[in-house]
Amino acid sequence: MKRPLRIAAWTLAVALLALASATAARFWFLHWQPDRERYPLRGIDVSHHQGAIDWRAVAADDVAFVYLKVSEGGDHRDRRFADNWRQARAAGLAVGAYHFFTFCRPGAEQARNFIDAVPVEADALPPAVDLEFGGNCGLRPDAARMRAQLDAFLAATEATYGKPALLYVTPEFFDAYREALPARALWRRSILHAPDARAPWAVWQYHNRARVAGIVGPVDLNVYAGDAAALERWRGGARAVGAR
Repeated sequence: MKRPLRIAAWTLAVALLALASATAARFWFLHWQPDRERYPLRGIDVSHHQGAIDWRAVAADDVAFVYLKVSEGGDHRDRRFADNWRQARAAGLAVGAYHFFTFCRPGAEQARNFIDAVPVEADALPPAVDLEFGGNCGLRPDAARMRAQLDAFLAATEATYGKPALLYVTPEFFDAYREALPARALWRRSILHAPDARAPWAVWQYHNRARVAGIVGPVDLNVYAGDAAALERWRGGARAVGAR
């Protein structure tokens, strides 16, 4: 074989190998999940960014529960929350609402924003609070101030819904405020690997670019720490699996 042909053949072989590797890596990334025998209940969390959702298709695609964004700060509301809440419940999913907590508004004011939008339903999942730096305001309160405002939010919401709240924490937020967090069940973000052992969790967000039937585009995936019976008890207000 002449040298130019050998070079072309090797170049093609390397390109094909790279393409195969990239395809395999993408397939692994899109389909990775925790041990489903250990964590049989899969869930999603969504907001208006997912657009219109076919909730019956979602429920048929191995999804047992969902958290819907409802509010942010003291006055922002997710424009798709009411439709998502009604339709997801009609599809038979266990449904909860979450609030994005900002450091720049009082906790009591944020609680009122949440409470004014979320119906009181006995079988709803506990209210959840999204605690993270990404997308937040520029203020970084000390631990005591953060805890005081979070406590104000929790006091009002837990009194209204009669259930201890779930705290969603990113690794960065958890590192900064771990010792200041109240004793509540944790929803831990840990993409593509199990959360570290520093604290137990009730919900684990393990993927942020997955695909689920009924949703156009990527979606977050989660698992619950217990079985279906434990999830039902938690919906009723019992202590969550993994709660501290």
